[in-house]
Amino acid sequence: MSLIYTLLALAALSWLRTVARNLRSPLARLPGPYISLVSGLYLVYKEYTRQRRLWIHELHLKYGPIVRLSPNEVSFASWDAIKEIYVSGGSGYDKTSFYSLFENFGTKNVFSMLDKGTHAVAKRRFIDRYNKSSVMQPDVVSGIREHAANFMSKCTEISGESANIYLYLHCYALDCITYHLFHPHGLHSLIDAADREKVIELSYRDTLKSQYFQYYMPTLAAILSRLKSRRHRRGDNAASYVLERVRDHAETEPFTVLRKLKARRDVIGDLSIASECMDHLAAGIDTTGDALCFLVHHLSLPESAPIQRKLHDELVNHSGDTFDDLPYLDAVVKEGLRCFTSIPMSLPRKVPRDGRTIEGVFIPANTIVSCQAYTLHRLDEEVFPNPEEFQPERWLESTGVTARNQMFFTFSAGGRACIGKHLAMLEMKLLLQTIYSSYSTKVCEGMTASMELDDQIISSRPKDQKCAIVFERHPHS
Repeated sequence: MSLIYTLLALAALSWLRTVARNLRSPLARLPGPYISLVSGLYLVYKEYTRQRRLWIHELHLKYGPIVRLSPNEVSFASWDAIKEIYVSGGSGYDKTSFYSLFENFGTKNVFSMLDKGTHAVAKRRFIDRYNKSSVMQPDVVSGIREHAANFMSKCTEISGESANIYLYLHCYALDCITYHLFHPHGLHSLIDAADREKVIELSYRDTLKSQYFQYYMPTLAAILSRLKSRRHRRGDNAASYVLERVRDHAETEPFTVLRKLKARRDVIGDLSIASECMDHLAAGIDTTGDALCFLVHHLSLPESAPIQRKLHDELVNHSGDTFDDLPYLDAVVKEGLRCFTSIPMSLPRKVPRDGRTIEGVFIPANTIVSCQAYTLHRLDEEVFPNPEEFQPERWLESTGVTARNQMFFTFSAGGRACIGKHLAMLEMKLLLQTIYSSYSTKVCEGMTASMELDDQIISSRPKDQKCAIVFERHPHS
């Protein structure tokens, strides 16, 4: 018994020393709940119970643009913080080990690389494929437009019946990203049931707890992963598909990402190429699919009927080839991405050696700092008045345009911002043009599925993963 008491006493002493050190830290002077000063366990609890995003937002509403989340983590919500954390020096601060969760085939990719130097070298190998000039090439646009037409055909194959757009929009997103990666060997899940199984595999599993477990207990998670049956692992069929595309000798079109990466095969190897392509595929299906699902659902609500009519009028008064410079279409897409950001969660970074001053406050080295889009798009009501209201017109106003664009964090900021933002905007605009130039939409009367944001490790999706929408053709369309 005396040994047990001794161990307990040592543990208590160690904890008290930790608390005393935390109380002397510069972070102790920052606003935040008291529990965040003495332990990070409450933050972990919020993460495991899907409350991190809303908890952080509530803290910012209470304390302002700077909030201590744990003894070693601080959340910010201001343009000055965005500039310092994500833009300073071109790419901001290095990423934390959190991003190691996004490795594929045991190999890093551009998204999971932690230091910005390595990231910059790797990104240069293919980034031209995601530049706007490349994405807007006729070969790319025509392929995305074809998949948008397939989406409409699938949703309207039975006249008057509702379609589950959650499934079909993720099919659309998968078909589009694999077209850009691998054409002519991309997937056609909107018209091929076998390919559709990959959508179900990728987009219908819940990995939040397992990924947080891997983050906080990496050694134990690695042991359990080796013991686990392969049939329980996310993305096996999609991963096999990607590896097959990388390892076979079939030619892909000049505009594809794989064509560019294979030209550097002697430098980076097949697994690095596969990890990169798998990352683009997984990111492309969930982000675009979820964002479009939230947006089309909102446009289909009764109160959005005036927005639908205004969007329809703009689309029918311009040729089908015109879509990228239509102001109201652009405003609808941006407002959708502001309200229903598919990656609304924190994007953590590590403060460099010697510490930095952020928002006028000194933050010690190795502190985890972040901003989250959900809060940036809502906290400052001078930038976004009535932030909970869907108002595309706000993006058409000349007053405040700089501040709005600065706080628009859907694609992050700086040199490590989302590489696929131009492709995502192309997919969203072409899909909305295809729908609302010829159809109106409404939510099915019998739909009971929740469209509440359901948080995953970094993204959010509709809670019940179902959205029943009825498409009605406009007269004379």
